[in-house]
Amino acid sequence: MRVTLLTRTTRTVSLTEAGKKFLNETSQAIEQILVAQELVQSHAARPSGVLRLNVPEVVYPAYLAPVIKRFTEKHPEVEVDVYSDNQMTNIFESGFDAGIRHSEILAKDMVALKLFGPIRFVTVASPSYLNRAGRPKHPKELLSHNCIRIRFGLGEDIYDNWEFEHKGKEFEVKVSGSLTLNHSMLIRHAAIEGAGVIYTVYDLIEDDLRSKKLELILEDFQAKSPGYYLYYPKKSQVSPKLRAFIDHLKSELPKK
Repeated sequence: MRVTLLTRTTRTVSLTEAGKKFLNETSQAIEQILVAQELVQSHAARPSGVLRLNVPEVVYPAYLAPVIKRFTEKHPEVEVDVYSDNQMTNIFESGFDAGIRHSEILAKDMVALKLFGPIRFVTVASPSYLNRAGRPKHPKELLSHNCIRIRFGLGEDIYDNWEFEHKGKEFEVKVSGSLTLNHSMLIRHAAIEGAGVIYTVYDLIEDDLRSKKLELILEDFQAKSPGYYLYYPKKSQVSPKLRAFIDHLKSELPKK
């Protein structure tokens, strides 16, 4: 059965008696809906939820740990989920909000924010290993050394073409050794234990150099990268949690 709730003329709209009763009965429910709508809109505008980041494993201990600590203190309603990944993962197909990579591999359809850099890639070993095996003067001498290599992922992707620079020229040396590991902190530990030579980011082993657990070699041949960049898709609207993280990173960056 159809009930008329409104009467309409060319100039006015008014409630019928049935309409007034309907409004009286439903006004509380309507008010609750409006309040719920305001709460949802407020929640959407406030940074909250899980922020998923895909980063190379060396980035978190060397650069990101204190930055994220301060971010979560500032935004307690955001949970940061960091996934260490050395592979060329399509982060957005995998459900990540943003990723950190070397500048050389940034996709053209991404927004990029430079974070850290330039980055020094260094060759180091323990003093005990170098006293035993000798200190190479040129990267080609690494061919006669036990080089600890890193594996990316579960396949055969082993990083054994170590990159060097000298007087503006870049070149590679394909190294070999008796030990391959899949984590930067593991190769660092193996080097400290005297197992061989490793190739890594300077910031990751800076404390070990200071404490003389590791020794820098081939200093004149260090390769460099412009730096690490945060990248995320070009969208008309960035989520509040990601926008808050971007703003936090900008506040943490050195002032130019």
